[in-house]
Amino acid sequence: MHAPRVVLHADMDAFYASIEQRDHPELRGRPVAVGGDGPRGVVSAASYEARVFGVHSAMPSIEAKRRCPDLVFVGGSMSRYAAESKRIFEIFRRFTPVVQGLSLDEAFLDLTGTERLWGPPRAVGEALKKAVAEETGLVVSVGIAPVKMVAKIASDLGKPDGLLEVPRDGVREFLAPLTVRRIWGVGPVAERRLHEAGFETIDDLVRADPRALEARLGDWGLALARLGRGRDLSEVEPYRDAVSYSEENTFGEDVSSREVLESALITHAESVARRLRRDRLRARTVVLKLKLARRVAAGPRGYPLLTRRATLADASDDGATLSRVATRLLSRAALTEPVRLLGVGATNLVSADTGQLALFAAPRDERRARLNRALDTIADRFGNSAVVRGDARPAARSGLSLQHKRGEDDSTS
Repeated sequence: MHAPRVVLHADMDAFYASIEQRDHPELRGRPVAVGGDGPRGVVSAASYEARVFGVHSAMPSIEAKRRCPDLVFVGGSMSRYAAESKRIFEIFRRFTPVVQGLSLDEAFLDLTGTERLWGPPRAVGEALKKAVAEETGLVVSVGIAPVKMVAKIASDLGKPDGLLEVPRDGVREFLAPLTVRRIWGVGPVAERRLHEAGFETIDDLVRADPRALEARLGDWGLALARLGRGRDLSEVEPYRDAVSYSEENTFGEDVSSREVLESALITHAESVARRLRRDRLRARTVVLKLKLARRVAAGPRGYPLLTRRATLADASDDGATLSRVATRLLSRAALTEPVRLLGVGATNLVSADTGQLALFAAPRDERRARLNRALDTIADRFGNSAVVRGDARPAARSGLSLQHKRGEDDSTS
């Protein structure tokens, strides 16, 4: 007989801001935002003192300062946050090897079958919280449930410094009064659609006649109702493969210069290629992302977004190849107005360990491969900016990117 499934969701409280407050005593008790404070800056994280004023991540810094005039902005350090994350995930793995990281500060842990070793799930949650607090000086909130979605909701509702367990026979009662927005995959647009259909709470969906629900919302409505009953079959996936790699930046000022755009494009392509090589991957498809400066609607998504992609004849991890294709895509975009954001991505990934490149590579390709290995060695030792192409310049950003990227060496961030 299989042991009952137990999933723990661990989510650090105000992770970036809490690290700053821990390391800088003068910030403790004050409203703190991590991110850029310029005209186009964005809040990447906010302390709970700042959240009282309605400041939250992804909010424009100008709006954050309007809501909280005493807000203290900190630029932040990706390498420090990544190093702290590594320590925290080492603690998580003491309790189970099945850990699925969602971001630097958030993970699912599958505790199924660990009760004989660690005791009941709640005791595991308490021990995990204690270990994180004692060893890092930081606080983690924990949700425990039979399924991933419910565990994640529980940790969120328990914040800050919470531990909320939802037993197997209490899932329906726990979910019933919550808004439909809590269901995985329901964003603002889907929420409006559900409200227009008369569904405000999860209980409204669960109690609906399946035939009427299908007639109104199709298979999507039936799937949401299953989630609303706690029937989430997704597993904790510790070794989930990457599907794409990308680099992007929002410029401090709108850019019309083709030279500036191509320079940023080259910088991003080289960075993506370096990360692909570190993870022993190659890409068959290059993606160019452009956000135009013309605002067409309110909010952060209120700018026209253009994407262009091209498939390579042979999968590549070479920055020169990626940038050459991306530059071609930029030309085809035939821009007639300034650009706010530029990004380069690589997708349709394959393993670099297939041996195909070595078997069929031309001498020029072999020289590029040797050059890239040499550049990677220098970057690993002295940092990613130690050697760059002559036509590449650092992309001017409106604020620090705090995204943790696959294939990025934390020591050189």
